Amino acid sequence: MAHYQRIGNVPHKRHTQHRSPDGALYFEELMGEEGFSSDSSLLYHRHIPSAVVEARVWELPDQSTTPNHPLIPRHLKLHDLFGEQADGGWQEVDAVTGRRLVLGNADVRISYAVCGAPSPYYRNGIGDECVYVESGTAVVETVFGTLEVGQGDYVILPRATTHRWVPTGREPLRLYAIEANSHITPPKRYLSRYGQLLEHAPYCERDLRTPSEVLLAAPDGDDVDGPTEVYVKHRGPGAGGLAGSIHVLPHHPFDVVGWDGCLYPYVFNIADFEPITGRVHQPPPVHQVFEGNNFVICNFVPRKVDYHPLSIPVPYYHSNVDSDEVMFYVAGDYEARKGSGIAEGSISLHPGGHPHGPQPGAYEKSIGVEYFDELAVMVDTFRPLELGEGGIAVDDGVYVTSWVRNESEGQS
Repeated sequence: MAHYQRIGNVPHKRHTQHRSPDGALYFEELMGEEGFSSDSSLLYHRHIPSAVVEARVWELPDQSTTPNHPLIPRHLKLHDLFGEQADGGWQEVDAVTGRRLVLGNADVRISYAVCGAPSPYYRNGIGDECVYVESGTAVVETVFGTLEVGQGDYVILPRATTHRWVPTGREPLRLYAIEANSHITPPKRYLSRYGQLLEHAPYCERDLRTPSEVLLAAPDGDDVDGPTEVYVKHRGPGAGGLAGSIHVLPHHPFDVVGWDGCLYPYVFNIADFEPITGRVHQPPPVHQVFEGNNFVICNFVPRKVDYHPLSIPVPYYHSNVDSDEVMFYVAGDYEARKGSGIAEGSISLHPGGHPHGPQPGAYEKSIGVEYFDELAVMVDTFRPLELGEGGIAVDDGVYVTSWVRNESEGQS
């Protein structure tokens, strides 16, 4: 996000001496994208940020994938994925090591977690993360400062941002994690050439929440000068070209006294997205909220729908000839999928090469409807998605035939 932020204690000029009250020199770290040619921030540490006293292997959760073959649309019941932990076992799961891979390809991986325990300190060295909070509350502690998050929040974490998730409520924290192999940004068509969100964009900078303060010391009261483990996901020899390492730092990573720049984590709540509507049905790009390399993120929010006198509010049948479509149904009553078994917590996967659209009966029943009460997060990819172990575990196995069931069954 390209608008400038400044928090804490920074010097008047960049790349100049910056000292503590006792005269010690702070260590400046440039965190920047695309080899010094894109957005960046400068962070000022009490200790050398490169120091590592030990490194060992972190065995990542299963990152293997299985092709969607034969090619079929699928219904994945995410709320069944942690069903065995419904009795409270989720309290021992954390938002980093507890993720289960649902879908993935070379550009993006989609995981799900139901958790209640603080995560380890974590850094994704592969790409940005966009984590949607389905329910629950947490504090995301980062090297830039803290973010308080809750239901409906998108949490954007730039590549290599050291952070951890600390659940704060009594209910499980449900997270839908979209991990990129690239950066995640607002759609380019909504940005000026200088990076400001334009007037026709469905949200603006004042809708974004940025870190509130630098932590200055370990937030949980640990000795800031003691060794700290940081889990690092990076490219390597494992499944999907991924690997994990654990770096033991001689000092706590949250030793930043101040930072400034245009690269930092931020939060955007889905309720602040202003839907774009029209007289006839609008295509999915009007719902777009973010984009990455070879994928986009859209959200479908409660909204008035098409107002042409002959309009059909649910989507027309369409072929995703260039993309796979993944819809995560968060809340509400999704008109086009009635009768399919899809409900809150479901994912539908509609792969490229297969025409899809409303379930039997939904097309005509939508005529005259003026408002859709639905909430969903969609990811469209431009390379085929494969199934992770989590996706395989909760595939209902029958969604492919949902368009040929008789109407009375489909609408029951």
